[in-house]
Amino acid sequence: MRVAIYGAGSLGIVMGAYLSRAGIQAELINRNEAQVQALREKGACVTGEASFCAPVKALLPHEMEGEYQLILLMTKQQDNPQVVRFLEPHLAQDGVLCTLQNGLPEPGIAEILGEDRVLGCAVEWGATLEAPGTSRLTSSPDSLSFSLGALSPAGRQKIPAVKALMEKMCPVRVEEDFLGVRWAKLLINASFSGMSAVLGCTFGKAAADKRSRVYVQRIIKECIDVAHARGVAIAPVQEKDIVKLLDYKGPVKKALSSFIIPIAIKKHRLLKASMLQDLEKGKLTEVDAINGVVSAQGRAAGVPTPVNDRVAEIIHRIERGEARPGFDNLALMVD
Repeated sequence: MRVAIYGAGSLGIVMGAYLSRAGIQAELINRNEAQVQALREKGACVTGEASFCAPVKALLPHEMEGEYQLILLMTKQQDNPQVVRFLEPHLAQDGVLCTLQNGLPEPGIAEILGEDRVLGCAVEWGATLEAPGTSRLTSSPDSLSFSLGALSPAGRQKIPAVKALMEKMCPVRVEEDFLGVRWAKLLINASFSGMSAVLGCTFGKAAADKRSRVYVQRIIKECIDVAHARGVAIAPVQEKDIVKLLDYKGPVKKALSSFIIPIAIKKHRLLKASMLQDLEKGKLTEVDAINGVVSAQGRAAGVPTPVNDRVAEIIHRIERGEARPGFDNLALMVD
């Protein structure tokens, strides 16, 4: 099986390194010349919760040749229409594109490639780009996992081969209700990634600070309410029922939910949101595909999402240079 990791940034470097160490020669593709050069010279290097380098084949997009049986898509969602159309000639007719992106990307990709050639994968670990070719793994090794799902019966037939490859890195769960899995990951991204980007901090600090935890909790609640209104049952995360743990109605359950939040994120407390990494580099974020999606789904269902709305507004202000990530932004949040 010929495999490409398209968008070999912080997560793609880690995945490429693990696959290479297991004897799988995936091709790592990135638009950044410095990144590609570093990968060619020293391999894909992992620091932090693991420490090793592994040789990889790295390419710029225009250097891609021929077809791949599997393309792992790890770019930001905002460029999906152009990226997927670029990749289409490189995807074998019987091949599959597996998106490991945030948000709800599968329907848009399927409009271009067809449902039978698209798989979705929720990444349940994090990493931060430390230098060209080097990523810091910020989730503990015993917490690494993937959740994999298909959009059609024909797509499900392609899951075993992809699952076997991904298991070279960490455990993989095959999900029958993949939409529920996507919403579980969206809940985590909207709450912890959203506030990490607004505050300029790690997931752990956003959860530990009592002032910011109020908004993390409210974002979680908005996500649960919107998902329920849309008829989606949010799936467990690493076998933990996050709705049962974190949803609330009365004050007692609300206080318990707040207490649980820092515990729930403990193994990922060092994770810094990719949106924050983008802001620090002066790049546009994918907030519209994360908090913005929750807001859009809320409008469609008639469920207010004031905190998700405000998080997106603040991040867009930072993108425009009108604000900076920091705890001072708590003053801009809704009451």
